[in-house]
Amino acid sequence: MKNAKHSHFSGLIKKSGLAIIATAFVLTASIAQAEFKPAVVYDIAGKNDKSFNESVFNGATRFMNDTGIAVTELEPTNAAQVEQTLKKLAQRGYEPIVAVGFGMSNAVAAASEAYPDTKFTLIDGWVMAPNVQVVLYKEHEGSFLVGVLAAMNSKTGTVGFVGGMDIPLISRFECGYKQGVAYQDSSMKVLANMTGSTPAAFGNPSKGGELTRSQIEAGADVVYAAAGGTGIGVYQTAADMGVLAIGVDDNQNYMQPGTMLTSMFKLVGDAAYDSYEAAMNGTWDPAMRVLGLAENGVGWALDEYNRDMISAEMEARVNEVRASIISGDIVVHDYTTDNSCPI
Repeated sequence: MKNAKHSHFSGLIKKSGLAIIATAFVLTASIAQAEFKPAVVYDIAGKNDKSFNESVFNGATRFMNDTGIAVTELEPTNAAQVEQTLKKLAQRGYEPIVAVGFGMSNAVAAASEAYPDTKFTLIDGWVMAPNVQVVLYKEHEGSFLVGVLAAMNSKTGTVGFVGGMDIPLISRFECGYKQGVAYQDSSMKVLANMTGSTPAAFGNPSKGGELTRSQIEAGADVVYAAAGGTGIGVYQTAADMGVLAIGVDDNQNYMQPGTMLTSMFKLVGDAAYDSYEAAMNGTWDPAMRVLGLAENGVGWALDEYNRDMISAEMEARVNEVRASIISGDIVVHDYTTDNSCPI
């Protein structure tokens, strides 16, 4: 009996020990979770722009839902507030801090220098610093695909493009689109307009609508918008005037069912999610990531909202072109390499 009691007592010790270890693990995990403070700063168009920012918002929301960890979100109302906002977050121990858009490049450069131990992820901008992760996209590749699709759906021989701010990044969309149109049908005409020369050009739906109306009156029957929130006006006007539109950044097919031909998506929400997940797991690094068709960073959207508009021939053609770009058989010129477009 003595040995039996000793054996029973030893078992209790072992079980208690395991319980203590398990409890310690849970407490450690809880402490680590409590200390992990991810954040995101949207550009001045705001997280409800139904485009670029909203896609990042969706990525941050998905991370919160999957992990139970809150992501602090801030929406500066003007460019002057961005640097101050980033620095305040860093000062208060938030990281990684995801900054949305090329317009934050200078602010991220200043904040990352002031807080060298804080991790920053910049989407669509460019900063060379040991604590900044840069995520860029090959928008010209995705735009080439929707250009092919636009050409296949045009009956007038003229299509349109409405850009947001007149900068090389948006010209990259335009140039890729023009190349895709020409690849499918070299006789087609592309009308193109930029909305403005300041960041406000990404939040001006009324101006987007005006430009779209002008292009439609000039013969365009498919209009591609690369203009953030300004695109809302593009899609509405296209629907009102009975022509097709192409969305951008996020899958916007749902916005005007029946006239939204497709959307050229950029998985910017995944960039935010991946940054938070990597930092949480201890694998975050400041390496630059450039995502195109091969990495599934960009593409064209096919879903229940446009399925009836895309024939088997169209789908096969676009997927054939996609494969050729990935293999290198088709090389899409990048406007930002030399600020020129061959079309």
